[in-house]
Amino acid sequence: MSFPVATFGHLRDLTDAGGLYEHADRTAARPEHGYCVDDVARGLVVVSRSDHEQDDLRRHYLSFVLAAQSADGRFHNRRHVDLTWSDRPSVEDCWGRALWGLGTTAAALGCDELRDDALEAFARGATWRSPHARAMAFAGLGAAEVLRVRPDNEPARALLAAAARHIGAPADDPAWPWPEPRLTYANAALPEVMLAAGSALQRPLLVADGLRLLGWLLAVQTCNGHLSVVPVGGLGPAERVGRFDQQPIEVAALADACARAFALTNDVRWRDGVQMAARWFLGDNDAATSLLDIVSGGGCDGLMPRGRNDNQGAESTLALLSTLQHARALALTGP
Repeated sequence: MSFPVATFGHLRDLTDAGGLYEHADRTAARPEHGYCVDDVARGLVVVSRSDHEQDDLRRHYLSFVLAAQSADGRFHNRRHVDLTWSDRPSVEDCWGRALWGLGTTAAALGCDELRDDALEAFARGATWRSPHARAMAFAGLGAAEVLRVRPDNEPARALLAAAARHIGAPADDPAWPWPEPRLTYANAALPEVMLAAGSALQRPLLVADGLRLLGWLLAVQTCNGHLSVVPVGGLGPAERVGRFDQQPIEVAALADACARAFALTNDVRWRDGVQMAARWFLGDNDAATSLLDIVSGGGCDGLMPRGRNDNQGAESTLALLSTLQHARALALTGP
């Protein structure tokens, strides 16, 4: 199957001189909700994977993330349109996503002029640890990116090892090996950081554990040959998959993790996982509804029982773009 090219028109429509608007009313940005580091850092990851046509966005989003960092290395998340921050710096998801964006920027080809700023900010942030598993996973993925270009970077190595320790080993119960009592959001980031840590730190057991968890997660979220992902309320051991609303962030996290697993193993199972994620966005899902707006290029905010949420905010649009990037890249590796 061929997949459409990721286009950045709608992302640019959500972006202004202040940042990347979090929410949209259909395709129109909603300035009253302001900006957040969570989304801008996601944007930094996606545009850093892209071609040089997005270099202006890369610089703009990097500037936003750098401005969000406090002197002690933590990050604000929410910013008003008047460019004031509405929260205190923390080590919640925004910290982890900021480090992921900074690490990806540092590792990107052709951005040497941005690398020093990204690495300096990463180093300040990498001294912290978060009590939250996903924040640690996101930060660890940023650390893995830094190690691609600076394999002797000790703060990155220490942070990546800490992220893997925080996730822990799979549970003994084969029916529920997940290291948490519930699946929540962006779940595949947990096995992905295990894969990243096992590869970068030369710990094959971590890779094996990450593949086991990712395989289980993919199986749990597959129904009749298509993805049927964890609903917005999460999923526990006694609950059934297939409820709504389903969120693009969950599908994009699966695509990220499966792309990494394929790169490590060359096992077509993981390439198939990426393709399933892309097809979910294109309508191979529980509601048989495409979440790609072919006119705007944006991604719709969720899958509902009778269709889709037509609003096209930053998170869902970036989830779509990221997944299409992976699907098209892996399509070049073979049938």
